[in-house]
Amino acid sequence: MKKELFGRCPYVTSQKILNGKWATYIMYLLQDEPVRFNELLRRLPEEMTHATLSRQLKILEEEGLILRKEYRQIPPKVEYCLSEIGGKFKPVLDALEIWGMEYIGYLKAKNEQCDGIEAPVAISDASIVK
Repeated sequence: MKKELFGRCPYVTSQKILNGKWATYIMYLLQDEPVRFNELLRRLPEEMTHATLSRQLKILEEEGLILRKEYRQIPPKVEYCLSEIGGKFKPVLDALEIWGMEYIGYLKAKNEQCDGIEAPVAISDASIVK
């Protein structure tokens, strides 16, 4: 029988809570101020659909990481912001930014190293001498 580590191991718990493809980026976008739904959608990559964003926001809200504030007006207005526990994720976002920038630098250096090397050429069956 396998042990259930959710709620016991901080790494497994964090990973399960932030398992959505866009969860971390959405939390990054909400870290400074409340943001309306359509503004979030505009700030996310084009591949993010309305339905996907709605689903991800609902999950983050259910996990207690973000708050949804609905204003009773016409047209409807909904804002999202980090909850108190979600706000405690800011140092993690800062650390991810630093690490991400270092990794981008690593990738650039790696690509520059490879620029001087000719790419391998595939050998077709026709060029093989028997």
